[in-house]
Amino acid sequence: MTDRNEHVPNLTRQGLYDPQFEHDACGVGLVANVKGVKSHDIITQGLEVLKNLGHRGASGADPETGDGAGVLIQMPHELFVKESARLGISLPKQGHYGVGMIFLPQDAEQREQCEEIIERIVREEGQSFLGWRDVPVSPDRIGWLAAKVMPVIRQFFVARSGDIEDEFQFGLKLYLIRRQIENTAAGSEMPDKREFYVCSLSASQVVYKGLLMAHQLGGFYHDLTDESTVSAFALVHSRFSTNTLGSWKLAHPYRYVVHNGEINTLRGNVNWMTARQAMFSSAQLGDEINKLYPVVSADQSDTSSFDNALELLLASGRSLPHALMMMIPEAWGDHIPMEQAKKDFYDFHAHLMEPWDGPALIIGTDGTKVCAVLDRNGLRPCRYLVTTDDLLVMASETGVLDVPPEKVLYKERLHPGRMFVLDTEQGRIIDDAEIKAELSNRRPYGQWLKENSVTLESLAESSCKPPFDSDTLLENQKAFGYTLEDLRMTLEPMAANGTEPIGSMGNDAPLAVM
Repeated sequence: MTDRNEHVPNLTRQGLYDPQFEHDACGVGLVANVKGVKSHDIITQGLEVLKNLGHRGASGADPETGDGAGVLIQMPHELFVKESARLGISLPKQGHYGVGMIFLPQDAEQREQCEEIIERIVREEGQSFLGWRDVPVSPDRIGWLAAKVMPVIRQFFVARSGDIEDEFQFGLKLYLIRRQIENTAAGSEMPDKREFYVCSLSASQVVYKGLLMAHQLGGFYHDLTDESTVSAFALVHSRFSTNTLGSWKLAHPYRYVVHNGEINTLRGNVNWMTARQAMFSSAQLGDEINKLYPVVSADQSDTSSFDNALELLLASGRSLPHALMMMIPEAWGDHIPMEQAKKDFYDFHAHLMEPWDGPALIIGTDGTKVCAVLDRNGLRPCRYLVTTDDLLVMASETGVLDVPPEKVLYKERLHPGRMFVLDTEQGRIIDDAEIKAELSNRRPYGQWLKENSVTLESLAESSCKPPFDSDTLLENQKAFGYTLEDLRMTLEPMAANGTEPIGSMGNDAPLAVM
C-alpha cells in the first residue's frame, strides 16, 4: 500500500524541481458594484465567476486537490461584529480594528508558539489584542490530499490604540506588526514553521484562500455563504502552476493582488529591492523601518514578491495607481508618442525602481480602489463589461458570468500598458488617460529631472589617466573573468567605434537530422 505522506507537497529543492523557477498561468476575475454599494450578491457572483474559471486551475494525483483558489473582499464588518459578540469580544467601530487571517501549524505545541508570538508582538507595538476566532470550514468538501496538509485556520482581532490618528497610520502599524510576526516565526526553532503563514492583516480587507479547486471555495469557507458577509467587490483567482507544487500559502489572492502570468525580471527585482534597503528612511517609522526587512525574500514566488514590493510603496503614502505605474510602466521610450508630463513621470520613477516586467495581468486593491494593469506587450488578456445596474465584471477571459445582453451597457478590454481604476468611494470608473494625467501632473517631475539628473554628456573630460600596469594586466583580466571572446568581440569594437558591438546568439549549424 502506498503511504499517503509520499504525496504531500514538499516545496524544497528536489530532483529537477527548484522553487525559484515557479511560474503559473491562472484565471483571475473581479466582480464589483461601480457605485461602491456593498452586498452579499457580489460575493455570490464572485464565487460564480471563480467556478467558471475552474478550467484555468489544475489538479494533481488527487483529482479533488487543486493548485489553489481564493477570494479577496472588503472587511465584512457585520459578520465580524456578529461572530465576535458570540465569542465575547467587543469590536470597535469599522476602521478602528484589524483582522488577521492566519494559517497555523497542525502540531498543537507549535501552534501555541505561533499564537504567543502574535499576541506578544501586537502588545509590544502598543495595540490591543482582542482575541481569536476559529474560521468555520468543511474539510470534507475538499480533496483528501489538501485536507491532509491543511493548516489550522484562525483569525485574530487587533484594536487600534488611541494615539493613532487615522486609518493610514493604523495600516502602517499593522504592516509593521505582520513583518515582525513573520520574521520572528522564521527565526524560531519550529520544525514546521513553513506551515505558518499570514494570509492578510488589515483593517479594510480580508483574504480567504487555500489548496482548493475553484468550485470548492464557497463550500469550504462558511463565512463566504453567510448573508452578513458583504462587500462592494470580490477579487477571485484560480491557480494553474506550470512547473511547481501547490500549497495552501501559494494560493492567490495575496494581500493586495491577484496575478495571471509571470514576472520574468524577478531575480533582478529582488536583488535591487534588497540592495536599496540600506537607503530606506521614514519620518514616521524612524529606526523601526528596520523591522520591515527583508521587504522581499529570495524564496518567494514572483506574485508574492510583487505583492510585498507593492505593499511597501503603499506604506510610503503612494496611491495604488501611482505604485502600479511605477512597477509596471507602459512603453515610454524616445520613439513612443507620449505627453511630456507622463514621460517625465516614467523617467523620474525609473531612477527609483526598475520595471517588474513580463507577460502579466495584475489586479490589485487597497480596500477602496481596485486597479488593473496589463504589461506593455499585452500578452495576458483582460476583458470587462459594465451593466446598466452598475455591475462590473472583469476577467482573464469572457463569459465568466451570465449577464442578459439587454443589461450590458458596454464591453471593453484592457489594452497593453494601460490601466483601469474603479474608485468605490467616488463610485465611478477612472480611465487610463485621466488617472495617468492626474498622477503625472501632481508633481514637477520634469523640473526634478533637470535639477537632479547627471548625464555622461554633461561631465567634463578628465585629464587624469587610469593606472595601467602591463605586468599585472593578464592576471587581473583572469581574476575578473575576462575571456578572449570578450576582448575581441566586445571590448575591441567598443574601443574602436565607440558603440556597442552587434552580434548574434546561438548556433546556426544545421541539425544532424537535416
